[in-house]
Amino acid sequence: MYRAAGSHLRPLKHHGATRFASTSVVTQSSGGLFSWLLGGKSSELPPLNIPLSGITIPQPLPDFVEPAKTKITTLPNGVKIASETSQYCSSPSASVGLYIDCGSIYETPASSGASHLLERMAFKSTTNRSHLRLVREVESIGGNVTASASREQMSYTYDALKSYAPEMVEVLIDSVRNPAFLEWEVKEQLQKIKSEIAGVSSNPQGLLLEALHSAGYSGALAKPLMASESAVNRLDVSILEKFVYENYTAPRMVLAASGVEHDELVSIVEPLLSDLPNVKRPEEPKSVYVGGDYRCQADSLNTHIALAFEVPGGWNKERSAMIVTVLQMLMGGGGSFSAGGPGKGMHSRLYLRILNKYEHIELFSAFNSVYNNSGLFGIYAVTSPDFSSKAVDLAAGELLEIATPGKVSQEQLDRAKEATKAAILMNLESRTIATEDIGRQVLSYGERKPIDYYLKTVEETTLDDIYSTVKKMLSSPLTMASWGDVIHVPGYESISCKFHSK
Repeated sequence: MYRAAGSHLRPLKHHGATRFASTSVVTQSSGGLFSWLLGGKSSELPPLNIPLSGITIPQPLPDFVEPAKTKITTLPNGVKIASETSQYCSSPSASVGLYIDCGSIYETPASSGASHLLERMAFKSTTNRSHLRLVREVESIGGNVTASASREQMSYTYDALKSYAPEMVEVLIDSVRNPAFLEWEVKEQLQKIKSEIAGVSSNPQGLLLEALHSAGYSGALAKPLMASESAVNRLDVSILEKFVYENYTAPRMVLAASGVEHDELVSIVEPLLSDLPNVKRPEEPKSVYVGGDYRCQADSLNTHIALAFEVPGGWNKERSAMIVTVLQMLMGGGGSFSAGGPGKGMHSRLYLRILNKYEHIELFSAFNSVYNNSGLFGIYAVTSPDFSSKAVDLAAGELLEIATPGKVSQEQLDRAKEATKAAILMNLESRTIATEDIGRQVLSYGERKPIDYYLKTVEETTLDDIYSTVKKMLSSPLTMASWGDVIHVPGYESISCKFHSK
């Protein structure tokens, strides 16, 4: 698969005496340095090009290794079991995850904040084991458990050695299916959420991302992912139980794994999930992108600003979504201080054109958040308050320029495409990320598309694709959010007219 490229190396020339090393005969002590120190006799070792007796050399990998295929089994009640293994992968680890088509978009005014609280209540006491027992069981096999809530999906994952697959699956399913929701545990997590809300100023980037959704959308995607203070005061055990009962149903679940044989996985999972009722999958709540403005004056030495536009169609229009992924890599950006080095995005457009030229800007980066049917793409900036107006103009200028034919070179696009492909392939080396990819794709599409499909889409991206995609996004209403010292941030209309003046 990988071929040596040593033919271009030139011999090093030295002045004076030249040292030579031969692989045919090496003279040294019979037991190496330690034997010589202990008085061993000098002898002649065999040449390095002769195989040692009694040593079996393993067969090399073939030039082409067929990618692992994802197998999917659907139980009679609608639960999907999906996994992948590779015959050439000898890793002893495995990752198992339970993914549910449920998130903040399914919350009602009464259950607002439930997804956030459920994330924190993950792997607490169940009806079968206490929290202490669960923690001890996980640690006894060197496992690691995590949970994550998003707007459209909930995920619960367990990583450990593959020999413990039955224990991993049982604990995972017990934690999701049979939560005890002990009142004292719920109250404890609600207090932690209150502390999280109080410390939101320490994460202005997360706050602005939330603000972009609430200002830019009408409907499901406008619902907050982070529980509000009023929601925390209202949430209780009965609300959680009702939310789980209504949304954690069989057709909305996918149990995914990487590193576990599929037949073995099915035999473990089927007895634990086959009794879930087959409830009709509800229609996904609707969202309408409308654009808008959010501003929050806060005690801060900096001004945080985000400009965003809609990614129409979301992941349901895969090619457009993949072009947006390449676009983000093309624009890139980052912080004014970077550890540097190749591969850190220092040749991206925003780094070269903005961060290298304007010392007042601390951070300038492209971002995207893509969902099933819509998404957001834009630029996030952190700057000194007196430079905020200029920073907004620079962000608008970069977005407009990348939509103009001739302003992006083929070399820049090729670099972005190669970086995108490398990021995809290197991320999927992680069993945890591979499991998440399986679970989320099967939830969204009912299947997992081969990696070559996405790599081909990236490779086929052209400059015209970039221009047309950006132009289409910029035709949607502007969504703008700012936090900190926002006195000098330009008005919404003055910025919006830069994009829609024609």
